[in-house]
Amino acid sequence: MLDLACGSGRHSIFLANAGFDVLGVDSNVESLALARENLGQLKSGNPQWLEMDLEAAVWPLSSASFGFWDGIVVTNYLYRPFLEVLPSLLSKGGFLIYETFAQGNAEFGKPTSPKFLLNPAELLQLAQRSGLRVWAYEDLFTDLPKPAMVQRLCAQKSA
Repeated sequence: MLDLACGSGRHSIFLANAGFDVLGVDSNVESLALARENLGQLKSGNPQWLEMDLEAAVWPLSSASFGFWDGIVVTNYLYRPFLEVLPSLLSKGGFLIYETFAQGNAEFGKPTSPKFLLNPAELLQLAQRSGLRVWAYEDLFTDLPKPAMVQRLCAQKSA
């Protein structure tokens, strides 16, 4: 499993505890240090952490370098230039789980720039263009953990 823009490793640790091999990548050294500190929450598995510039001129997570992933998890992160690449990095039967802020979020706080806010149905359209089977999709207001507009997608590459 790939935990893209893993931050402090919350999802990486959850997935490792569920029995998955996990690589958490982030460009923020301080976040990765927190992820290593959070290993105390680990009951099983051994997530790996990698500092990587996710917005480099060339996508740093190519299948040539890392192979294909059974699952990719992305939360609270959007970098459109490489969004289209994610489905191509899934192995057959692999899942893309994505959740981040959507248009309308500026009313509730950061992020406020359209650069970091999904357009209506943007994740759904990505799945459709990529031939992914959509298992779940939401574009909604949530008040937990804080008020926000978000989109959520769980989609699978055909086997």
